[in-house]
Amino acid sequence: MNTINRFLFKDLNIRGQHLSLNDAWQEMIQNRSYSPLVRQLFGELSALAIFLASGMKHQGKLTLQIQGDGVVSLLLVEVSSELKIRGMVRANGTIKPSDSLDKILGKGQIVATLYNAQTDHSFQSLVPRNSQGLVATFEDYFSQSEQLDSKLWVSSTKDNLSAMLIQKMPEADQYNTEGWHRVCTLAGTVTDKELSELDAERLLHRLFHEETLQLFEADWVSYECTQNKERFEKIIFDLGEQDARDLLNEQGEISIHNEICNEHLFFDEQDVNRIFTSKFPEE
Repeated sequence: MNTINRFLFKDLNIRGQHLSLNDAWQEMIQNRSYSPLVRQLFGELSALAIFLASGMKHQGKLTLQIQGDGVVSLLLVEVSSELKIRGMVRANGTIKPSDSLDKILGKGQIVATLYNAQTDHSFQSLVPRNSQGLVATFEDYFSQSEQLDSKLWVSSTKDNLSAMLIQKMPEADQYNTEGWHRVCTLAGTVTDKELSELDAERLLHRLFHEETLQLFEADWVSYECTQNKERFEKIIFDLGEQDARDLLNEQGEISIHNEICNEHLFFDEQDVNRIFTSKFPEE
């Protein structure tokens, strides 16, 4: 499963989304050696980015980024309008289960950037942090930015990333004054094991079998991290030809680590000759 499903409580005016990633998540964290706590933090940000991107009405991408001076100095997730994902974590040190989000991230800010490919324009906003964690932070964000009370659950293992989001739509209390409380109570019984092992249909039946619920057709999520070799060639060009050739002579080749894709690019003498006969635009 690498799917995201929308669902609707038809009699309550409450909506939700369910996410389950296997292969795509495994590719995201392959050879990264993230600790369980770092992986959970990365999983939470990834799930949130996918939920946000799934509502995009135009071609483009959504980026969630946290960069600061804590143990985790960088968290980055990008999701395109086609639900293609990539991301990374940069961490130095060990996170303890008792550590607050403020201690983990230091003074890092959460920045959401929405890029519209049709207008070639980006809109950026800061997400105020809740020291209780990323889940609480984005429950606040959904409630404040979309004016929709929201509850979120995320489970991250080395094999699977799963999450469930429910949101109280406007005028829901006019449908049923107890509906939101009842749905939150039922959803709150979900376990990490159920989130990671059950597909949307079985999970929703387990939690809400007495409710009138509509499950919509799934959308597919995939991992994609395309190498932009020209960008790395520009890095070599900016070194200057003499320094680049000195490095080439010293090492036999120039190696650059593409951190977000977790891959190395290698440039030999032929590549360097080509780079310095090319004309890069002035910035």
